[in-house]
Amino acid sequence: MSFASPILLLSLATLPVLAAAYAWLRRRPGRYSARFPGVPVLAGAVAVTPLWRRHIPAAVAALALAALAVALARPHATIAVPVERASVVLVTDASRSMLSTDVEPSRMDAARSAAGTFLDGVPDELGVGAVAFSTTPSSVVSPTQDRERVRAHLASLNADGSTATGDALAEALQLLEGQGKQRPPAAIVLLSDGKTTTGRDPVEVAREARTAGVPVHTVSLGTSGGTITDSSGNLLPVPPDPETMADIARASGGESFGVNDGDQLDAVYERLGSQIGTRPEEREITAGFAAGGMALLLAAGALSLRAGGRLP
Repeated sequence: MSFASPILLLSLATLPVLAAAYAWLRRRPGRYSARFPGVPVLAGAVAVTPLWRRHIPAAVAALALAALAVALARPHATIAVPVERASVVLVTDASRSMLSTDVEPSRMDAARSAAGTFLDGVPDELGVGAVAFSTTPSSVVSPTQDRERVRAHLASLNADGSTATGDALAEALQLLEGQGKQRPPAAIVLLSDGKTTTGRDPVEVAREARTAGVPVHTVSLGTSGGTITDSSGNLLPVPPDPETMADIARASGGESFGVNDGDQLDAVYERLGSQIGTRPEEREITAGFAAGGMALLLAAGALSLRAGGRLP
């Protein structure tokens, strides 16, 4: 939180002075006191109000004054607002190595779940596209606000074939560049679990993305102990390639993440959705503090009148 007139926060220094004056007035004997010999009898007949309850109106009034003092300084808060016409393309590895179960229930299922988390969290205004790839980019959805279309794409993915990461990135970049010369803010989220085995060099495509102003955020999925079974029943190791994924992100100006379980993957996609779909904007929130202060003042007056028939 920041303030347009921070010097006015010095008015908060009056609160301790007012508290001290209140305490002194409460302890000072009444100006017109009278001796009454039957005080013990009277005390037994009148209900005694707990000491702490007598101070509630004054405490509420102090909170009200504090809120009004903050309002005088014109506070500003940074909030996340949707980015108008922004687009993101989810590029998901669907090669055979995604069948590995080192990430439960499998790498492919974890990728689908995380993408669903992403779709649930981003603003409705964000256009979301999708590219799935194995030996070639095999399934493409242009950026759209129709979330069900993207979900259907994710549900249709079947893991098989090799890994053409560079070709998939080039396809995603073409989708975004096809939105015209006045292309809105855009990004690519690449999830893969292995080395590129065919097609273009993905780092080279990442440099093209940087030139186009499209950061590629990469997620390297899986553990070093991941395996799959080949057609002969033999176990094949399928470790991830976080080094290349980090190179892709660095070359494009994006961020790189390495995850080895589904919960981590969900958290990464949730974070990326917040980053890509919104932008920070500073807004004045004086009215909120002023309204809260006035409401507290009214509450303090009502409490004081009800308890003692006078204002605090």
